[in-house]
Amino acid sequence: MISAIFLIAPHVVTTERLEEAPELLERDGIAFSLRGGPRRPKPTDRVWDRVGVYAPDDLTEEEFQELYEVNRPEVPELNLHY
Repeated sequence: MISAIFLIAPHVVTTERLEEAPELLERDGIAFSLRGGPRRPKPTDRVWDRVGVYAPDDLTEEEFQELYEVNRPEVPELNLHY
């Protein structure tokens, strides 16, 4: 399984478990593109699924990076080592 992290807006994130991580997905009328992964985190005190990060397809790379950093403190998967 893959933990798909959807970065929707600052402080608005959803997570879904997916069998596959396609390059593009649509959720609630928004097109999301795969921006990172899926990758398996290094071992910690628990076993993690592979993680894929999605963001709105119309964001530039710079906008994606800003959204990622704003949401990072609230999403454990974004703080793992890969």
